[in-house]
Amino acid sequence: MTTVRTDIFKIGDKFATILGDDVKVGQAAPEFTSVVPGWTTVNPLQESKGKVIILSAVPSLDTDVCDRETRRFNEEAAKLSEDIVIYTISADFPMAQKRWCGAAGVDKVKVVSDVVDTDFGLKYGIVIKERRYLRRSVFVVGRDGKLVYVNYLPILGEEPNYDEVINAAKEALK
Repeated sequence: MTTVRTDIFKIGDKFATILGDDVKVGQAAPEFTSVVPGWTTVNPLQESKGKVIILSAVPSLDTDVCDRETRRFNEEAAKLSEDIVIYTISADFPMAQKRWCGAAGVDKVKVVSDVVDTDFGLKYGIVIKERRYLRRSVFVVGRDGKLVYVNYLPILGEEPNYDEVINAAKEALK
């Protein structure tokens, strides 16, 4: 049964319904599936097993903040070790993600969609029921599959602390 929370996150001045439980540093990162263009199902944690994984959840790539965040992580990815993989996850349709990535020149970040069954969003406690998209958040998974960094952003329009995220990922390489 999915946990329903109605008093932790606001959109504007109204509380939104958040589905799922928060994850915490130290716990095993929940496995999840998502889709890519062509509706192929992927499991990002299995696909990148043994590497440090940054999971950046955004509401929609077609918004200013999500656009900036994904472009910034793409720039950071170009400077990082090949042992660090960055995924951006949204509830956008996979073909829209592909179009956006092409137009934005995003080619270092792996972009996957949670649109089909919100598996990622439910397991990480970030589905906003009223909008059926994801609450902005960032997670870093160590090589051992455990969460080493968790940040649920308090408002949709706030960008993550990029340096903090990248430093957590670099620390997890050691």
